[in-house]
Amino acid sequence: MLRHAPLGLGLMTILFAQAAAAQGKPDTPPKSASMPSVELKITKQDGKAVCSPTELRLAANSNVTINIISQSDSPVMLTSLNQFKNDQILHHDGDLAHAASGDGYTVKQNGKGVLKLRTLAAGEQEYGCASINNQKEVFRGKLILSPPSE
Repeated sequence: MLRHAPLGLGLMTILFAQAAAAQGKPDTPPKSASMPSVELKITKQDGKAVCSPTELRLAANSNVTINIISQSDSPVMLTSLNQFKNDQILHHDGDLAHAASGDGYTVKQNGKGVLKLRTLAAGEQEYGCASINNQKEVFRGKLILSPPSE
């Protein structure tokens, strides 16, 4: 009976490897070998969450690190359509939690975190942040994804 154990172990290894690959993480190499870092600061003004910089510039189709620092006294939802979907995220750490919608992250009050992700193709789209306590007042910034310098 034990003589078939290696076969079973090999089969399990293959199945687990395929399941891990099916997680949807980027399967193509990034356009740039470097992993640039940018800081995103969240503050609160007149009860409204405000993100800085207003124009978040990142290299397209690249692995980037966003260092998030919140100075808001309430949790803040950070969103960008498709950019924060699970298949674009390489790693997150700190006071961040992935939103149930899949399009954003909740940053704890006065929280700090690191978000490593693969950016989308070149182009522009909105990104936003809103206090959990005041979701009607959404700050809207611009996410600008430029082709990486070779």
